[in-house]
Amino acid sequence: MLSNKVIQILLIDDHQVVREGLKMLIESHPNFRIIGEADSGVTALQILERSTVDIVLLDLDLGGENGLDLLPKLLAVGGEAKVLILTGVRNEEEHRRAIMLGAMGIVQKERASDHLIKAIEKVFEGEVWYDRTKMGSVFSDMLSSGKQKDVSSDEAKIAMVTERELEVINLVALGLKNRPIGERLFISETTVRHHLTSVFGKLGVSSRLELIIYAFKHGLAKMPSRK
Repeated sequence: MLSNKVIQILLIDDHQVVREGLKMLIESHPNFRIIGEADSGVTALQILERSTVDIVLLDLDLGGENGLDLLPKLLAVGGEAKVLILTGVRNEEEHRRAIMLGAMGIVQKERASDHLIKAIEKVFEGEVWYDRTKMGSVFSDMLSSGKQKDVSSDEAKIAMVTERELEVINLVALGLKNRPIGERLFISETTVRHHLTSVFGKLGVSSRLELIIYAFKHGLAKMPSRK
């Protein structure tokens, strides 16, 4: 459940009318606040350097600038900020690249407003927001094209993971949230959080997305089937 914390949001879109409409929509939610607007990468990075941002809403098409080129810079400068793609671009290859570059979710601009609100909430909570088929496609590409480095180091990390933690990892990879994971394993939601904190520390990951990617790369979870 979303806490009473106000979620600080940076909106990056090169169209002023779109930004104004999105600001009205987003700030109609009592826990959301737009703390900055940018129509370019330069402005966005300046805002990130001087402000605390929880969520970055990024359009992939910024006129003469590609949002994909900006994405890694936002993550490098933004600290704990999570990037959620909000775009009218329907190019699946660009969506896949955005995920591989670290975006926590993708929302099409034509989707209903409540879809965006829910995506912001879930990404803020550390969850990913894209469909299972797209995730499977991206992870398959990563497995087929990437080479594992420092295998012995990974083996040492994985050896520290307990049987119960492996069960939690598999359920996270299925897209389950903490409460249903607890119900499946007959443990409390608090205990699930403790297990995830332990797993994050042992495997050196910092989010559910990184955990899912790591789990699929190293065989700790089964790949989602592609439709």
